[in-house]
Amino acid sequence: MLRPLIIAIDGPSGAGKSTLGRRLARELGLLYIDTGAMYRAVALAVAAAGVEVSDAAAVAAVARGASIRLEGDPDALRITLDGRDVSEEIRGEGVGHAASVISVIPDVRRELVRRQREMGEGRGVVLDGRDIGTVVFPAADVKFFLTAVPEERARRRLDEERTRERAPSFAETLADINERDRRDSTRDDSPLRIADDAVVIDTTELSIDEVFRRMLQVVRERQTRERTQ
Repeated sequence: MLRPLIIAIDGPSGAGKSTLGRRLARELGLLYIDTGAMYRAVALAVAAAGVEVSDAAAVAAVARGASIRLEGDPDALRITLDGRDVSEEIRGEGVGHAASVISVIPDVRRELVRRQREMGEGRGVVLDGRDIGTVVFPAADVKFFLTAVPEERARRRLDEERTRERAPSFAETLADINERDRRDSTRDDSPLRIADDAVVIDTTELSIDEVFRRMLQVVRERQTRERTQ
């Protein structure tokens, strides 16, 4: 019997991590953990508590006290915050911006990393985020780093936002993407970087299907090696 795999997917905003993470988890029958949703849930809790995102100590206290649960299959993942379903509410642009700001707070990251490790230990799991393969699960069985040029990532974000009442402009979206990249790569705690043993895939010119096939091939090759060891 094959040992359950831990699969880490890292990369900047808009590179396709969540879409491909869900699809990979579904294909392999693994638990899917959307770590970005956890940060968004904390951002929502911070707003509800009336705490300023610039108050690091207060934000960290909110993070430690928040009850966050991820339930359901990869395609219908429900996120609950203190017993309330916030799956749709956390997808707002304002929540996403606040989540990006609070994600650089070391005590917030440490708290959520601790929870992510607890959720993934002892079972097969697919996690996507910014520091999964470098910090959360540095010994993950398979590591991917997905990327794309900022303009393409902004275009993808816009495609998702078009259904919203007030969709941002391309210039606004690109500026936000670039600012998130700057914060993610320059923060002191768990900066965005490529793990030495990660498989890097530039998704700029590739379809979701093409990237998925490449990722699945890498995982199958790892499972084949497991069988022969």
